[in-house]
Amino acid sequence: MDKDTWKLWWWCRVAGKLKIFIGAAPGVGKTYTMLREAQDLQRQGTDVVIGYVDAYGRPDTETQITGLELVPRRQINFQGRTFEEVDVEAIVKRQPDMVIIDELAHTNAPGSQFPKRYMDVEFILDHGIGVLTTVNVQHLENAHAEAERITGVKVREIIPDEFIKRAEQVEVVDVTPETLRQRLRDGSIYPHDKVKQALNNFFRMSNLAPLRELALREVAEDVDERLQQSFDRRKIPGPVGAKENILVCVSYVDRANKLIEKASKVAARMKAELIVLTVNPRSPDQFTHKDKERIQGLKELSGQYDGRFVVEYLNDRKLPQIIIAVAERENVTQIVIGQPSKERKWRRIVKDSPVRYLLRNLKYVDLRIVGWRD
Repeated sequence: MDKDTWKLWWWCRVAGKLKIFIGAAPGVGKTYTMLREAQDLQRQGTDVVIGYVDAYGRPDTETQITGLELVPRRQINFQGRTFEEVDVEAIVKRQPDMVIIDELAHTNAPGSQFPKRYMDVEFILDHGIGVLTTVNVQHLENAHAEAERITGVKVREIIPDEFIKRAEQVEVVDVTPETLRQRLRDGSIYPHDKVKQALNNFFRMSNLAPLRELALREVAEDVDERLQQSFDRRKIPGPVGAKENILVCVSYVDRANKLIEKASKVAARMKAELIVLTVNPRSPDQFTHKDKERIQGLKELSGQYDGRFVVEYLNDRKLPQIIIAVAERENVTQIVIGQPSKERKWRRIVKDSPVRYLLRNLKYVDLRIVGWRD
């Protein structure tokens, strides 16, 4: 058994289960939702304890703590101050089925068993105890750079992608930016004396809307990856996942702009990746000067629309078969293709029109055919 297989076996058979509640910002309701789930689990007979939760004086959140056992926090003295951290040894000794640990991205006080709270969680999971935890999207390794660009605030506490992959479930706790700002005005997130400053800084609409989109996208991509893994195991046919992928097929530079532009609009509307495919009849070692010019022109055009450029070669294959193969490989959900023109029919390359072939043989993928006026 190799190292990766052993780790997977350990997590699935021995280690505790991890669920992460992700939000776009403070106040969306991550802790409340986590505690409500803990209450439901306890009613179903699960032994649930709280390892660390800070309700910040929010009455609704404090109500959800009622009836759940609290494991005393570890007291750490540093430079004349006392800090309270998760007592991982006490939790392991208690051996509950599930422990609640809030604020996953927290940095522990010097003198703690581990420097980061997510490391506390790893230790607890490795001892067979399940964990429910919370984090804001800007602390995810895969998302922090974009979050910094959105807010202009440096993110110093990062949760590694490998840790997130360990989660059995990842759930986004979502509210609209308008609702979140109203909660702030109502004093449900911060004290009233801090509301105005928060509204004019982190809680601006220009921050909250893209952060919300980022959180939703991160969870959608996590779902995609898990579904794709299930697809690989079960050999389920067709594209899998919550995210759209648009494939546009181009051949001639003079007509490609219209096709890529249309596909780009579809991709932008659906928050999808745009993939630009061209097929060359000759392999690279046989390229003519025109081949090189055409491929370079298409590549530059793709870049103008933020498309990922893919080149395939015939190699005794039929053009539409290549399109279908690329669609399957790239988990494509929609294909955009131009109607063959009278002057430049793709039948020069294959006996049958690729459009007809695709219509007959495509499964689980939408086909958009773009016509020409000239």
